[in-house]
Amino acid sequence: MRTKAVPHLIVLAAAWLGGMTFALAQSPSSGYPTKVVKILSPYSSGAGPSVFMHIMGDKLSKAWGQQVIVDSRPGASGFIAIEAVKNAAPDGHELLVVSNAHVAINPALYKKLPYDPDKDFVPVGMIYHTPFFITVKTDGPYPTVRALIAAAKADPGKLTYGAPYIGSPSHLGGADFALRIGAKMVVVPYKDQAQIYASIANGDLDWLLSTLGSALPLLKAGRIKLIAIAARERSKSAPDVPTVREVGGPAGFEVGSWLAVLAPRGTPQELVRRINADVNRQLADPEVLERLKILGFEPSPGTPEQLAAEIRRDAKTYGDLVRLTGATAD
Repeated sequence: MRTKAVPHLIVLAAAWLGGMTFALAQSPSSGYPTKVVKILSPYSSGAGPSVFMHIMGDKLSKAWGQQVIVDSRPGASGFIAIEAVKNAAPDGHELLVVSNAHVAINPALYKKLPYDPDKDFVPVGMIYHTPFFITVKTDGPYPTVRALIAAAKADPGKLTYGAPYIGSPSHLGGADFALRIGAKMVVVPYKDQAQIYASIANGDLDWLLSTLGSALPLLKAGRIKLIAIAARERSKSAPDVPTVREVGGPAGFEVGSWLAVLAPRGTPQELVRRINADVNRQLADPEVLERLKILGFEPSPGTPEQLAAEIRRDAKTYGDLVRLTGATAD
C-alpha cells in the first residue's frame, strides 16, 4: 500500500511546488519594471527637486534596466502632477515626488482638496531633507536680516516675499517670520518657481525663503545671496551663512522641507518595499551623495512607515501654523 502511494505523493508535491513557482513568478516585484517608469514632479524642471530627481532617475534607470523619465508638471499648488498619479495604475510604473507642502500643509490649507494623501497614495520612501535660507538681491537694500526687519517694521505692508504657491513652506515660513517680528508683509505667489529668483535678482521682490538647490544658478551668477539660514545650525553645504538667530532674527525660526516618493493607492506592499530598497540604495551612491551636498540636501533614506510617521507629524505642525497665521488658499 505504501509503495503504491509514493507516486501519488510525488504528483501532489510536484503540483504544490509548481504552484509555488507560479506564485513567485507572479510576484508584483519580480521582473519590475517591465516598461518605462515615469516619476512626476510638481516642480519646474530648473528647480532643485527636479534637478536632483533627474540624477536619481538616471541611477534608477541603470539599476532597473528600464528608462526612467522625470516629468515636471508644475503649477496649481502641485495638483496637476498629483492628480495625474492619483489616477495611474498601481503597478509602480508611475510614481510621484512630493514635499511636506503637498501632503502635510495642503490638507490644512484647502477646504476642498482634489486628492486625499491618505486614501489616494501610499508612502514609498523619503529622499532628502533641506533647510530654507533668507534670500535677497545681492546689491539690494537689505544686505542683512536686521536691515530687512527694520524696513518691514518701518513701513508695514510694503515689503514683499515670494512663494511658488500659496501654502508652500516659503509662503508659510514668510508669514511666520512676519508674525514673529510683528510686521505685515505681502506674499507674491508665482506659477513658475524659476521666475521667483529672477524677480529677486531684478529687485521686483524684496526677499524669499529658498532652498540652496533652487537658488544655486543665480547664486553662482552673483545676482542673489543668502543672508541667513532658517535652522538651528549652519548648513554643511553653506557653512558661511549664519542662522537667523545669530544675526538678530527671531529665535526658534525654522523652515524646512523634504522630498519623498509616493505611489498610487493599491500598489502592492511587496512592490513598495522593492522600490523603497532601490531608492535607498541609490541614496548611498557616492555620486548621488556629492550632488546632494552641492544642492544643500541631506539624504534621508528610511522605510515607508517612517515616511508615514513624518507626514503625520508635519500635518500637526503645519496645521497649527496655518491656524496661527490665518493662511488660506480657498
